[in-house]
Amino acid sequence: MVLNLSGGQGGPGGPAHQHGGTGGAGEGPTVNINMAPNLQATLAPEQALRLHNVRASQIANHCSPPSRIFCGRQDILDKMEDFFADTGTQHIYVLHGLGGAGKTQIALKFINKSSSRFSDIFFIDTSTIATIKRGLRNIAILKDLGDSPQDGLLWLTSKVEKWLLVFDNADDPGINLNDFIPQCNHGNIIITSRNPGLCIYAGSHSLVSDMKEEDAVALLLKGALQEATIHTKEIAAEIVKLLHHLPLAIVQAGAFISKSQDLDGFLALYTKNHARLLSEKPTQSHDHYAWTVYTTWQMSFDRLTPLAALLLQHCSFLHYKGISQRMLSYASKYQAPSDGPSDGPSERELQEPLEFLSHFLGPTGEWDSWRFLEATNEIQAYSLISFDTKKKLFSIHPLVHAWGQATVSNPKRYMSTMGTILGMAISERPECDMQLPSLQLCPHIELAVQMDAEVALVCKNQYASIFQEDGKYKQAQTLLEEVLEKRKQLLGDNHPGTLDTMDRLANSYSHLGEHQKAKELQFIVLEKRKQVLSDNHPDTLHTMGRLASSYSRLGEHQKGKELHAIVLEKRKQVLGENHPDTLRTMSNLANSYSALGEFQKAKELEGIVVEKQKQVLGDNHPDTLRTIANLAISYSSLGEHEKAKELEIIVVEKQKQVLGENHPTTLDTMSNLASTYSDLGEHHKAQELEGIVLEKQKQFLGDNHPDTLCTMGNLAGSYSDLGEHQKAKDLTLIVLEKRKQILGENHPDTLHTMDNLASSNSDLGEHQKAKDLTLIVFEKRKQVLGENHPDTLHTMANLANSYSDLGEHQKAKDLMGVVLEKRKQVLGDNHPDTLAIEKHLGSM
Repeated sequence: MVLNLSGGQGGPGGPAHQHGGTGGAGEGPTVNINMAPNLQATLAPEQALRLHNVRASQIANHCSPPSRIFCGRQDILDKMEDFFADTGTQHIYVLHGLGGAGKTQIALKFINKSSSRFSDIFFIDTSTIATIKRGLRNIAILKDLGDSPQDGLLWLTSKVEKWLLVFDNADDPGINLNDFIPQCNHGNIIITSRNPGLCIYAGSHSLVSDMKEEDAVALLLKGALQEATIHTKEIAAEIVKLLHHLPLAIVQAGAFISKSQDLDGFLALYTKNHARLLSEKPTQSHDHYAWTVYTTWQMSFDRLTPLAALLLQHCSFLHYKGISQRMLSYASKYQAPSDGPSDGPSERELQEPLEFLSHFLGPTGEWDSWRFLEATNEIQAYSLISFDTKKKLFSIHPLVHAWGQATVSNPKRYMSTMGTILGMAISERPECDMQLPSLQLCPHIELAVQMDAEVALVCKNQYASIFQEDGKYKQAQTLLEEVLEKRKQLLGDNHPGTLDTMDRLANSYSHLGEHQKAKELQFIVLEKRKQVLSDNHPDTLHTMGRLASSYSRLGEHQKGKELHAIVLEKRKQVLGENHPDTLRTMSNLANSYSALGEFQKAKELEGIVVEKQKQVLGDNHPDTLRTIANLAISYSSLGEHEKAKELEIIVVEKQKQVLGENHPTTLDTMSNLASTYSDLGEHHKAQELEGIVLEKQKQFLGDNHPDTLCTMGNLAGSYSDLGEHQKAKDLTLIVLEKRKQILGENHPDTLHTMDNLASSNSDLGEHQKAKDLTLIVFEKRKQVLGENHPDTLHTMANLANSYSDLGEHQKAKDLMGVVLEKRKQVLGDNHPDTLAIEKHLGSM
């Protein structure tokens, strides 16, 4: 009988000193066992059992290598490398995130790269208390210190060595991990968990989320056994985007493609069969992970309490971003109006939404935040939902979101429930809550519309109102046209609900630049409201004010001004001088003054309105910001460009926060700021900002929207200011043709573009062309705007310059003299435009 046991090789001797050094520690806990065939039979039973236990403990605590196709995560690995480089204290690093994000693989990769710095490495399955205790017991057996978990902990706490302990899959929030962490000031620990709450133990931690695209593409191609070429990388990039860069989903996709060898066909297949593909476990794998994407989440879901599970399932039928407690709490206050339109939700339609919301109500029927947070905290403990502490919003990973929809038995019922809750939230939203539409409600409503949620007609009308607030006018139009037809059939042509939808639809037409359509519909609504509600009813005045704005947008500024003045007087009598609707009308009247060239009047009225709106609505209300933006335009029109710039910068920043960066109103103010930069001679700044705004307006409003064309015209002006005259002319020609088609040849905006084209001709030396076109514009502007309008005077000055360019100097001088006198009367002696003409005339 032969038994040879050999320990690890001894380490180097310790440093020499007076009494001699001691030997270093062994290089590893290697145990070499050479056993004769009949050894088991000849050993005493207790010796055989001990050898068996040692072997079992070695196998149980074995640390596997990382996946053969591991890619990326260098930022986290570098952070871990730096963290564990320090010495002197116990180091705990937590890798936390969604199941399937690759936490364990990162830990294994780090160990694979850095194993030499640790004296011992112990890998413990932390999914249950039993597996944790077994892992600690194995350490005790391996180190010959006993056979209990306490003995394992004793070895870890007593041995001041550079051991590394990995608590893997510490996902159960019911386990107090502190009971199993060695209570000492030495050693190293890595914890992988879905529970971000374990970060309380961490000296450092990393959220393990989606991969960088480049790494995700490399992982997919490796797993799919595909060569990395330009073509395969392009296809792979599309696939990983669809998989939202989640590692486990990418690995599964790669395994599937490796069997079919059809990389190009995967996208179409996945679109139709994503639930099946993410549930299928490949036969061959690159690591020991036992679960598919869907089963790993199902395991977490199965551990949730019924209330938390119910909440997660319902949230899967909202948009995956921007889920707020506030939205649900508003809906919980909903009470069906007894005298409302008969197209509201029925008792049957309200039953499931009210039942779901009731789970989060206290004994008095009020919203109970504690109950809601208990449920969300439980879901967060499995990383199935995350919370943005700054925005106070929840979000779900897009693939978890899709999984949630795929795993319920009646998705249409859930969608109907959440669609109705959205309508309930809108109806109960306080008027002061201006951020809810753009930041939270709109994406959820888009999902409800996309999934054709079965909701009451009144909910769809409310959806459209939110689309309008968020600047999504085309989506509002589509929805309102549907609602209008159904309301006419259900309620009749003259019902207040029908007229409300018609009014909203006209407003959408107006914002989409279809001003004639808007005007015609507003006129119908106004006549009906006068008959049904009376001339002075707030709704009648509301439509009258919108009709006045349509007149102005169609270039009928005098008509618009007169109608705004009537509405203002009536609103003062009916609502009072400081009512928000009254103040909005005052602001619109100021716009009419501005359009008619009465800039001083506009500025004074806007100044009054801004102060009142600040008091009544607050500094950051969209109406206040809109009036401040208009005031800035008045400053600019009066030559106070620096003042205008300061105001516009403030308004842009506030509108980005309140309305969002891509809201049409925000983009409009950004365009105005660019024009102010141009007025101040900061032409490069102007061009850069106009380019940004133009791309966004094309994307969100369309190529032919009036706001888009306005920015295109401004950009052409910036090209001209920078000496790129041909570029300016080409762009101006495009704008002119579009404006002629959309607005007509005599609209003020069309004439403005014609005037700019004449200037481009002049800049390019085409002086006769410039003169002929300027004469046409001059005659039209006299008819449309009047002889003394600032725009008419601007064209007169351009005409004088054309005469001068053609050598008709006396004609030019005489005309410029007329312009100077008129500008003094209209703008004042010290206006920059007046002074510029005076200086120019002196040099002629």
